[in-house]
Amino acid sequence: MKLRDFLIGVATGLAAAVIIKEASEKVSPFVPAGQVLENIKREFKKDAPIDGSWIFMKTEDFTNGIMTIPVYRGGISRMNEGEMQTFEFAADARSGVVVELTEV
Repeated sequence: MKLRDFLIGVATGLAAAVIIKEASEKVSPFVPAGQVLENIKREFKKDAPIDGSWIFMKTEDFTNGIMTIPVYRGGISRMNEGEMQTFEFAADARSGVVVELTEV
């Protein structure tokens, strides 16, 4: 195999990877669930250290009585003044904004 043929193959592979990456980002309009969780954790850490957190990677529909939006569900637990606090949240999958927060 000639070096030229090898380099053409590598360039073609890289171009295909870039095109596929760009196309997949346009297909899924949702913010990645991990990024949503990291943003929420960052806000909670401003008040107290976090003991644990979780998020469902699949979206589900959330209705507030007026409209229905896709959300990620998750939770955070932390120690605050010697007491364990546990919160569950629903965050808009398109923007990452918390639309519901309840203490359990």
